[in-house]
Amino acid sequence: MGQGQSGTEKEVTLQNIQELYRKFASECPSGNLHLHEFKKIFGVNSRSSEEESAYMDNLFRSFDTNKDGHIDFLEYVTAVHLVLRGKLEDKLKWSFKVYDRDGNGCLDRQEVRHIIKIIHKIKKHNNPSVTDTNVEDVCDRIFELVDKNRDSRISLEEFIEGAEKDPWLMDQLKLDIGPCDWFIERQEKTQ
Repeated sequence: MGQGQSGTEKEVTLQNIQELYRKFASECPSGNLHLHEFKKIFGVNSRSSEEESAYMDNLFRSFDTNKDGHIDFLEYVTAVHLVLRGKLEDKLKWSFKVYDRDGNGCLDRQEVRHIIKIIHKIKKHNNPSVTDTNVEDVCDRIFELVDKNRDSRISLEEFIEGAEKDPWLMDQLKLDIGPCDWFIERQEKTQ
Protein backbone atom coordinates (compact mmCIF):
# COMPACT_ATOMS: atom_id res chain seq x y z
CA MET A 1 0.00 0.00 0.00
CA GLY A 2 2.92 2.23 0.20
CA GLN A 3 2.54 2.43 3.98
CA GLY A 4 6.13 3.41 4.52
CA GLN A 5 7.50 6.77 3.58
CA SER A 6 10.62 6.68 1.45
CA GLY A 7 13.14 9.48 1.44
CA THR A 8 13.50 9.06 -2.30
CA GLU A 9 9.87 9.81 -3.09
CA LYS A 10 9.06 12.80 -5.21
CA GLU A 11 7.15 15.59 -3.55
CA VAL A 12 3.55 16.05 -4.60
CA THR A 13 3.17 19.70 -5.48
CA LEU A 14 0.17 21.94 -5.08
CA GLN A 15 -0.06 21.91 -8.88
CA ASN A 16 -0.35 18.07 -8.83
CA ILE A 17 -3.14 18.25 -6.26
CA GLN A 18 -4.95 21.03 -8.09
CA GLU A 19 -4.80 18.92 -11.25
CA LEU A 20 -6.31 16.02 -9.33
CA TYR A 21 -9.18 18.22 -8.17
CA ARG A 22 -9.75 19.53 -11.71
CA LYS A 23 -9.79 15.95 -12.94
CA PHE A 24 -12.37 15.01 -10.30
CA ALA A 25 -14.60 17.91 -11.32
CA SER A 26 -14.31 17.17 -15.04
CA GLU A 27 -14.76 13.40 -14.69
CA CYS A 28 -17.53 13.71 -12.11
CA PRO A 29 -19.58 16.85 -12.74
CA SER A 30 -22.34 15.36 -10.56
CA GLY A 31 -19.92 15.46 -7.64
CA ASN A 32 -20.00 11.67 -7.30
CA LEU A 33 -17.28 9.28 -8.39
CA HIS A 34 -18.44 5.81 -9.37
CA LEU A 35 -16.25 2.70 -9.56
CA HIS A 36 -15.67 2.81 -13.33
CA GLU A 37 -14.68 6.51 -13.08
CA PHE A 38 -12.40 5.75 -10.11
CA LYS A 39 -10.60 3.09 -12.14
CA LYS A 40 -10.32 5.40 -15.15
CA ILE A 41 -8.76 8.22 -13.11
CA PHE A 42 -6.09 5.87 -11.77
CA GLY A 43 -5.36 4.25 -15.12
CA VAL A 44 -7.00 0.87 -14.52
CA ASN A 45 -8.75 -0.25 -17.68
CA SER A 46 -9.59 -3.38 -19.65
CA ARG A 47 -5.88 -3.94 -20.34
CA SER A 48 -5.09 -3.95 -16.62
CA SER A 49 -4.64 -7.22 -14.81
CA GLU A 50 -7.51 -8.87 -12.99
CA GLU A 51 -5.55 -8.36 -9.74
CA GLU A 52 -5.17 -4.62 -10.31
CA SER A 53 -8.88 -4.36 -11.02
CA ALA A 54 -9.77 -6.37 -7.88
CA TYR A 55 -7.42 -4.24 -5.82
CA MET A 56 -9.05 -1.06 -7.12
CA ASP A 57 -12.48 -2.52 -6.25
CA ASN A 58 -11.26 -2.98 -2.67
CA LEU A 59 -9.78 0.52 -2.58
CA PHE A 60 -12.99 2.03 -3.87
CA ARG A 61 -15.00 0.19 -1.24
CA SER A 62 -12.66 1.41 1.50
CA PHE A 63 -13.04 5.05 0.42
CA ASP A 64 -16.82 4.85 0.06
CA THR A 65 -17.23 5.37 3.80
CA ASN A 66 -21.01 5.75 3.78
CA LYS A 67 -21.42 2.71 1.46
CA ASP A 68 -23.70 4.50 -1.01
CA GLY A 69 -21.97 3.14 -4.12
CA HIS A 70 -20.04 6.28 -4.99
CA ILE A 71 -17.34 8.53 -3.61
CA ASP A 72 -18.34 12.11 -3.02
CA PHE A 73 -15.86 14.96 -3.03
CA LEU A 74 -15.28 14.84 0.75
CA GLU A 75 -14.56 11.09 0.64
CA TYR A 76 -12.26 11.71 -2.33
CA VAL A 77 -10.29 14.44 -0.59
CA THR A 78 -9.97 12.28 2.52
CA ALA A 79 -8.66 9.39 0.40
CA VAL A 80 -6.11 11.54 -1.41
CA HIS A 81 -4.88 12.97 1.88
CA LEU A 82 -4.53 9.53 3.46
CA VAL A 83 -2.64 8.05 0.52
CA LEU A 84 -0.30 11.01 0.10
CA ARG A 85 0.17 12.33 3.62
CA GLY A 86 -1.27 9.89 6.14
CA LYS A 87 0.63 8.55 9.14
CA LEU A 88 1.71 4.90 9.18
CA GLU A 89 -0.93 3.90 11.74
CA ASP A 90 -3.69 5.56 9.68
CA LYS A 91 -2.49 3.77 6.54
CA LEU A 92 -2.44 0.47 8.40
CA LYS A 93 -6.01 1.05 9.62
CA TRP A 94 -7.04 1.82 6.06
CA SER A 95 -5.18 -1.25 4.72
CA PHE A 96 -6.98 -3.40 7.27
CA LYS A 97 -10.29 -1.99 6.08
CA VAL A 98 -9.36 -2.80 2.46
CA TYR A 99 -8.43 -6.37 3.42
CA ASP A 100 -11.56 -6.90 5.57
CA ARG A 101 -13.80 -7.69 2.61
CA ASP A 102 -16.82 -8.73 4.66
CA GLY A 103 -16.51 -5.73 7.02
CA ASN A 104 -16.72 -7.78 10.22
CA GLY A 105 -13.71 -6.13 11.88
CA CYS A 106 -11.45 -9.21 11.66
CA LEU A 107 -9.37 -10.84 8.95
CA ASP A 108 -9.85 -14.55 8.40
CA ARG A 109 -7.51 -16.82 6.45
CA GLN A 110 -9.54 -16.51 3.26
CA GLU A 111 -9.27 -12.69 3.31
CA VAL A 112 -5.54 -12.80 4.07
CA ARG A 113 -4.90 -15.37 1.29
CA HIS A 114 -6.91 -13.24 -1.15
CA ILE A 115 -4.98 -10.03 -0.47
CA ILE A 116 -1.57 -11.75 -0.37
CA LYS A 117 -2.33 -13.28 -3.77
CA ILE A 118 -3.37 -9.89 -5.20
CA ILE A 119 -0.39 -8.03 -3.71
CA HIS A 120 2.07 -10.65 -4.96
CA LYS A 121 0.63 -10.63 -8.50
CA ILE A 122 0.75 -6.83 -8.64
CA LYS A 123 4.34 -6.84 -7.33
CA LYS A 124 5.28 -9.43 -9.96
CA HIS A 125 3.49 -7.44 -12.68
CA ASN A 126 5.40 -4.29 -11.66
CA ASN A 127 8.71 -6.16 -11.25
CA PRO A 128 9.00 -9.48 -13.16
CA SER A 129 12.12 -10.44 -11.15
CA VAL A 130 9.96 -10.93 -8.03
CA THR A 131 10.08 -14.62 -7.16
CA ASP A 132 6.97 -16.74 -6.83
CA THR A 133 5.49 -17.04 -3.37
CA ASN A 134 3.65 -19.90 -1.72
CA VAL A 135 0.54 -18.03 -0.61
CA GLU A 136 -0.36 -20.69 1.99
CA ASP A 137 3.09 -20.47 3.61
CA VAL A 138 2.92 -16.67 3.72
CA CYS A 139 -0.60 -16.80 5.17
CA ASP A 140 0.47 -19.34 7.82
CA ARG A 141 3.46 -17.22 8.83
CA ILE A 142 1.33 -14.07 9.04
CA PHE A 143 -1.13 -15.79 11.34
CA GLU A 144 1.73 -17.24 13.41
CA LEU A 145 3.23 -13.76 13.87
CA VAL A 146 0.05 -11.74 14.30
CA ASP A 147 -2.79 -13.87 15.68
CA LYS A 148 -1.77 -13.52 19.35
CA ASN A 149 -4.90 -15.14 20.84
CA ARG A 150 -4.85 -17.98 18.26
CA ASP A 151 -8.53 -17.59 17.30
CA SER A 152 -7.76 -17.84 13.54
CA ARG A 153 -8.80 -14.21 13.12
CA ILE A 154 -6.67 -11.10 13.05
CA SER A 155 -8.09 -8.07 14.81
CA LEU A 156 -7.19 -4.50 13.88
CA GLU A 157 -5.03 -4.23 17.00
CA GLU A 158 -3.15 -7.44 16.17
CA PHE A 159 -2.71 -6.28 12.58
CA ILE A 160 -1.25 -2.88 13.51
CA GLU A 161 1.01 -4.27 16.23
CA GLY A 162 2.34 -7.02 13.96
CA ALA A 163 2.94 -4.78 10.96
CA GLU A 164 4.73 -2.13 13.03
CA LYS A 165 7.02 -4.66 14.71
CA ASP A 166 7.96 -6.99 11.86
CA PRO A 167 9.56 -5.69 8.63
CA TRP A 168 8.87 -8.99 6.80
CA LEU A 169 5.19 -8.73 7.67
CA MET A 170 5.06 -5.09 6.57
CA ASP A 171 6.61 -6.12 3.26
CA GLN A 172 3.97 -8.83 2.77
CA LEU A 173 1.10 -6.43 3.47
CA LYS A 174 2.07 -3.52 1.24
CA LEU A 175 2.69 -2.77 -2.37
CA ASP A 176 6.20 -1.69 -3.22
CA ILE A 177 5.13 1.64 -4.59
CA GLY A 178 5.61 5.03 -3.05
CA PRO A 179 2.26 6.78 -3.06
CA CYS A 180 3.71 10.08 -4.19
CA ASP A 181 5.60 8.48 -7.07
CA TRP A 182 2.51 6.44 -8.02
CA PHE A 183 0.27 9.51 -7.89
CA ILE A 184 2.60 11.61 -10.06
CA GLU A 185 3.09 8.73 -12.52
CA ARG A 186 -0.70 8.26 -12.89
CA GLN A 187 -1.17 11.99 -13.42
CA GLU A 188 1.49 12.06 -16.13
CA LYS A 189 -0.09 9.07 -17.91
CA THR A 190 -3.53 10.67 -18.03
CA GLN A 191 -2.44 14.12 -19.20
